[in-house]
Amino acid sequence: MSYEAAVKNPLGTEPVEKLIARFAIPSIISIVINSLYNMVDQIFIGQEVGYLGNAATNIIMPLTILLAALGMLIGDGAAAYMSLNLGKDRREDAAHGIGNAITLTVGTSVVLMILFEIFLEPLCHLFGATDTNLPYALDYGRIIVLGFPFAMIDGTFGSIIRADGRPKSSMVGLLIGCITNLILDPVFIFVFQWGVKGAAFATIIGQILNAVYFIYCMLRFQTIDIKKENLIPKWRIVKRVLPLGASSFITQVAAVFVVAVINNALVKYGALSKYGADIPLAALGITMKVSQLVTGIALGIASGIQPIFGFNYGSGQYDRVKKTYKIALTSSTLILIVAFFIFQFCPNYIINLFGQESELYMEFAVKCFRIYLLACFLIGVSAVTGIFFQAIGKPIPATLLSLSRQVIFLIPAVLAFGYFMGVEGVLWAGPFADGLAGIVAIITIGTRWNKIFRKEGADK
Repeated sequence: MSYEAAVKNPLGTEPVEKLIARFAIPSIISIVINSLYNMVDQIFIGQEVGYLGNAATNIIMPLTILLAALGMLIGDGAAAYMSLNLGKDRREDAAHGIGNAITLTVGTSVVLMILFEIFLEPLCHLFGATDTNLPYALDYGRIIVLGFPFAMIDGTFGSIIRADGRPKSSMVGLLIGCITNLILDPVFIFVFQWGVKGAAFATIIGQILNAVYFIYCMLRFQTIDIKKENLIPKWRIVKRVLPLGASSFITQVAAVFVVAVINNALVKYGALSKYGADIPLAALGITMKVSQLVTGIALGIASGIQPIFGFNYGSGQYDRVKKTYKIALTSSTLILIVAFFIFQFCPNYIINLFGQESELYMEFAVKCFRIYLLACFLIGVSAVTGIFFQAIGKPIPATLLSLSRQVIFLIPAVLAFGYFMGVEGVLWAGPFADGLAGIVAIITIGTRWNKIFRKEGADK
């Protein structure tokens, strides 16, 4: 570990509070903006098309989550690899990791675009499409999938640019995309009357402009020099980069399975209730996207400070790592507590943004916010702790924490609670999983804290 590297880099010398503000705020804005892409689509679709259109975007959501998962696997892994190596003053190793990440991003996204275009209809059925919303899902999905290469560049390159010490540039790129989407959505949907197709076109045009800006940023690195030979994939590099992004990847991939299980459970048990199949599908879809927007703040804090964790851990400045973790955990939890009160006491105002629907729809949508998000204030501890382990080069506990909520707790809870309690049981699975995952994160960090910062523990 190189103290000299720490002296040369502000990540190792500037006050921690100042660094957190400089890195976390742009990251929060970036993730919130990214979450707004689909949510803005749903607002305008809900106003013009109705809840069937919103149900359709919920059907396509797992595909976009899977793309984001692969982007995080490569991008977060490359960013962590870069930060750790810069902390040890290994600039050439950092350059190899980033070069391999660039090639993997482009190749993977093109393959996914082709596969999803071919198999889109069976995938829609897999994720809970009904006969009434399938045409909307296909119209929206076929266009969204065409933008996958650009969307994956946005997700992957944004993490790398932050690790290069340019969090504002990462934020600006996403702002370009989101503002474009906000401007074009009403034009395409209301003026041109393109419906869900208009929302999809607005989204991918924003993603294209975002990608162009990020490519421009990647040509101007501040901390490393990318050469042509760095772009040639090498297994010895890839096998070191990808495990560092495994936690983020598993979190997102698990979300794909969660959405598939939840959507099918909502259709099954909703059809047996007074709400029918489409109302629960649309209402919980809106709830999950709004919650992603808010929990994105906690994730933005965690992912934004990843370079601070990685660099200072790599250079052996453990006091700075500890202080960063404590500030991140406290701030993210406080923000989510505020969100909890909004979800519990003001859900109607949020729901009305997505269109005025029947009393039955409003009744179930309110239940979604009040029940499914009942323990959202515990998400911060899981997010910050998972990113912390990932950033310091310990993918196993990071991966286990990622698996705990989505796979170990939420999916079994959806199946069990749905069987015994019907469609409302699916909603109660949310706080059950959030609560247990938060407890697991607290226990994991509590039992490992001292060992992490001992010399022998740090080297393992």
